[in-house]
Amino acid sequence: MSNIQAENLVKSFGNGEAAVVAVSGMSFHISTGEFIGIMGESGAGKSTLLGMLGAMNAPTSGRLMVDGIDIYGLTNEKRADFRREYLGFVFQGFHLIPYLTVLENVMLPLAVCSGSRKEKRGMAMEALSKMGLSDKADRLPGEISGGEKERVAVARAIVNEPPVLLADEPTGSLDSRNSRDIMSIFQKLNSSGITIVMVTHSEECARYAERILFVADGKLVGDRPGARVCQN
Repeated sequence: MSNIQAENLVKSFGNGEAAVVAVSGMSFHISTGEFIGIMGESGAGKSTLLGMLGAMNAPTSGRLMVDGIDIYGLTNEKRADFRREYLGFVFQGFHLIPYLTVLENVMLPLAVCSGSRKEKRGMAMEALSKMGLSDKADRLPGEISGGEKERVAVARAIVNEPPVLLADEPTGSLDSRNSRDIMSIFQKLNSSGITIVMVTHSEECARYAERILFVADGKLVGDRPGARVCQN
């Protein structure tokens, strides 16, 4: 399950007249299994919003509920548990550790989980297999292509089998062919039941979403159906 309810979310930085309001009173609902795109100009508040959805950036006011859990009503320890159990993250850029192998990079989120190294290795190999990268497990990040690095980043995000995947400009460093490959992977993950929330500047990538939230000046200014491109 992964019903997400945002209620009048506000995020400001600074105090008094110098305060900058990055998110201003956003409210919306995301149902379990939806594929949501978030679009807007640079500085519109998209990444700030995604940070709040990711339990990493507490709102100045408002409430975020996931499956009835008040995320920012949790202690820091419980919120960390929530992130580990509920969320996978694909950041802008690959964020791979260059001196670790592809497999070791994918295993990183499992470091705080129970289980033997053999079990964790098996989980990481399964995630890489879903990305078509089983044969790259022992390579270093510098030995694989940009598109492969992004697929490793996605494998790392789903290795815990989270119900929600959050992605911030996941194709920003990729060419059009690799971008389409990543979006096809996202669509397959969504079809398997994962809720996806993706920030993107790319209208082409946004076409894969079933709903698009439009953000401007920290406000939600549109909520429209996406084109929902079908994968080949």
